[in-house]
Parts: sequence; structure tokens; C-alpha cells
Amino acid sequence: MGNREDLLAGAKRCLREKGYDRTSVRDIAAAAGVSTAAIGYHYGSRETLLGQALFALLDEWGDELGRALSPGGGDDAQGFERMWERLVGQFAEHPDLWTASVELFLQARRQPALRAQLTEGVGQGWRGMAAILLSTPEEEVTDRSARTLGMAQTALMTGVMIQSLSDPENAPTAAEVLEGLRGLARIAGPS
Repeated sequence: MGNREDLLAGAKRCLREKGYDRTSVRDIAAAAGVSTAAIGYHYGSRETLLGQALFALLDEWGDELGRALSPGGGDDAQGFERMWERLVGQFAEHPDLWTASVELFLQARRQPALRAQLTEGVGQGWRGMAAILLSTPEEEVTDRSARTLGMAQTALMTGVMIQSLSDPENAPTAAEVLEGLRGLARIAGPS
């Protein structure tokens, strides 16, 4: 690997171990075995490098998350329940990656270029989530389904994830999430 690739690998390692805010230029350079000047030369700034490293981590992790989100047969309710069981397991198994994704949202508030990337990614995530729930290819998901079904599932998943990170011992279980959803559906009533 060259310095550019070493820096990206070092930044990914630092993100997992220290998080976005606590990772310094020196930390990345030490993890990569290069000088701090190499960051500016190859990436322009710490923020640009960390943003690329975080998106790369999330992409690498995407296959595992995709398997967790796959309903996996059975009727819709059983598949949905299994999906939530796997998701809740992911929150406990990979708290470093989930924390890094929360940090990404916080950093995007301060960095317009990162915000644009994140906005695009969230929109793609809504469409992907709707496709999984509807068991249909992403290109067949309507904009409305992405904006409603995909958005609602993503919002619920994010909220449960934040609660799980905040208090792992009292993290919501899949059964509790589903019971809560059934209660909300009764309150919302038929459309």
C-alpha cells in the first residue's frame, strides 16, 4: 500500500477505536506510519480524510447490515420480527460503527460538503430500506414509498440504535419494538 491507502486504513482504525471527534492528525499519521504532512498532501484535511474513511467503513459494513435487514422468508410479520432481532444484535455487536455513524450526522451539520454526501446517502438508504421491506428491487420503489415507508423504518431504526448505544443494559429488544409498533398502529388507525 502507498501513503494514501495507509492513511485511509489508519483513519478507519482510529475511527473505530477513538471516534471522529477524538481522532487527531497525529493519531492518524501514527496509525498509518507516515508523517502528518501526508494527510494534507493526499486528502487536504483531517476532516476530508475522516469523512472518506467513515463512508468506506460504512460501505464495508453494508453487506453485513444488508443481511441483518433481509426479512429472510416466512410470512411478513415473522420476517419483520427476525429482521428486528438481527438489527438489535447489530447494535450490540458493532457499537463503534453505529457511534461513528451518529458522529457523521453531527459533523455534517458543520461541513456543507459532508452534508451533501450524507443527504444523498440518506435518500438512497430510504429507497433501499423500502425495497427490503417490500421485497422489490430498488429501481421499482416509488419515490413516495421511499419517502414514507423507507423514512419511517430508518427513523425507527436510528432511534432504537441511539437508545441501545445510550444504555446497552436496557436496550430495546426486538419484541418490545414490535409491541410498540403494534400499539402505534392501533392508535394511528386505518388510513
